[in-house]
Amino acid sequence: MPSFQRPFRRLMPACQPVYGSTSSCYASLLQSCITTKAVNPGKQIHARLCQMGLGFNPFLATKLVNLYCLCNSIRDAHNLFVRIPKNNLFLWNVLIRGFAWNGPYELAISLYHQLFDYGLVPDRYTFPFVLKACSALSAIEQGKKIHELVVYTKCETDVFVGAALIDMYAKCGCPERARQVFDKIEVRDSVLWNSMLAAYSQNGHPGESFSLCKEMALTGLKLTQATLVTVISASADIAALPQGMELHGFSWRNGFESDDKVKTALVDMYAKSGWIKVARTLFDRLGGKRVVSWNAMLTGYAMHGYADEALNLFEEMKKEAMPDHITFVGVLRACSHGGLVDKGWMFFGLMIRVYNIDPTVQHYTCMVDLLGHCGQLDKAYNLIMDMKVIPDSGIWGALLNSCKIHGNVELAELAVNKLTELEPDDAGNYVILSNIYAQCGRWEGVERLRKLMMDKGIKKSIARSWIEVKNKVHAFLTGDTSHPNSKAIYAELKRLGGLMTEAGYVPSTGSVFHDVEDDEKTNMVCAHSERLAIAFGLISTQPGTRLLITKNIRVCEDCHVAIKFISKITEREITVRDVNRYHHFKDGICSCGDFW
Repeated sequence: MPSFQRPFRRLMPACQPVYGSTSSCYASLLQSCITTKAVNPGKQIHARLCQMGLGFNPFLATKLVNLYCLCNSIRDAHNLFVRIPKNNLFLWNVLIRGFAWNGPYELAISLYHQLFDYGLVPDRYTFPFVLKACSALSAIEQGKKIHELVVYTKCETDVFVGAALIDMYAKCGCPERARQVFDKIEVRDSVLWNSMLAAYSQNGHPGESFSLCKEMALTGLKLTQATLVTVISASADIAALPQGMELHGFSWRNGFESDDKVKTALVDMYAKSGWIKVARTLFDRLGGKRVVSWNAMLTGYAMHGYADEALNLFEEMKKEAMPDHITFVGVLRACSHGGLVDKGWMFFGLMIRVYNIDPTVQHYTCMVDLLGHCGQLDKAYNLIMDMKVIPDSGIWGALLNSCKIHGNVELAELAVNKLTELEPDDAGNYVILSNIYAQCGRWEGVERLRKLMMDKGIKKSIARSWIEVKNKVHAFLTGDTSHPNSKAIYAELKRLGGLMTEAGYVPSTGSVFHDVEDDEKTNMVCAHSERLAIAFGLISTQPGTRLLITKNIRVCEDCHVAIKFISKITEREITVRDVNRYHHFKDGICSCGDFW
């Protein structure tokens, strides 16, 4: 008999119906089971209670429902629930919580509506549970109706209800509504602040998250581990290195220098900000490396194109931790960025056969990208057709990008047809197909797509690049002349152009898909946003200073070649983070090996 069952087995005889104390005795035993989450002894007690005719005693049955929910025996909990009196709100709260934690989430919401039929009114414990179910389902309309009752019952200022509302609105993509809830609560604890920070972070508002973190610190409230991890992760998502470094310093000054979760967030932040060596230094200093820590470093190497380093780290990881599905996304992405087809297939098979991980859409996307980039477009398409999961826009987008590289019009048209079903208003798909038509000189196709976009009211995404100099972000558009230093920027581009021509640079206008004269095409490509950002960085920083540029779309082929020349001529290290990956330019060479 397992040791944890022995105390219950010894006490059971003492709970015989003597002196009228049976119910309280079994209640005490069940409470012990709840505390220790001992579901099997609890089931034995349940069986004994049924033999004694107490199986549906409301007081004891409520404890049993609570135990089953806590131990993820949700079916047993519900089966008992439907057979007992239901005039106790605590009982409803327990089962709603069980479904909100374990699913099906729809049943949590259904139970919430049913409790009104029994004359009950939700309280400050009910609302967080049902709102959690709404969050899981992104059920915004249900959440709004529940919010109305929260206000009516005067529970909106309760920190737990407030945190649940904030989380619900955040998960439904409504950070503004989340902030309205936050502002109405005068007494706020760290959980509430962290909920609002996460709401901003999850919805692409890292600047607001960082500002709110500062506001939290000024209140005198102690920043927690969760606070720092949330805000550091928000900085990582936009590669906001100065903010991340400030948070790094703050965490160290406040005693988090040995906190591995904070340090893992910093590893991720530095990797995404282009400082992969700093990320590795922090990684090596981690006391205990969890799977998430290995994944942060491995995916960091992968996104920077350091395939060998990523795969070597994977071999180290296997000795200390169990790789998961995220690990293999990093491994396959490293193979994709490195053009390692054979290794990609090998790791894909290893994941399935040895680690029993079923491939997700992310894994298939990496494989389609790998095969397509290497020119194996038919194999990429066949893999999509043989997938056990439904292909999403990421998979068809990977195939479309590969078609652009290799000029496969027929397969590109097929991919765009699929993409327009999934994301009909995404201009990028039409633009890529238009570019493929232009590469092949099919100007009638370019014109047809342009008209189609105009008829549908779809506008092309404007290319933008950013550079941060002296803690200020400077943004540029293609051909931009709005910057205060515009004259100096274009003068620097002209100076560089002369030196680049002497070094053998010849502009490639293949990325300018307009039926215009070659001279005009050359002028257009030489004023792309990333070049303007680089020129500004060169005239605004000391010689030898490393430049970090962020671009919202893929770097074009000509700019990629040009930046290699610029890095060698100026003796600068230039890092460009585009929508797909990082490019590290140094001494005329890019870390991607011209494979991207």
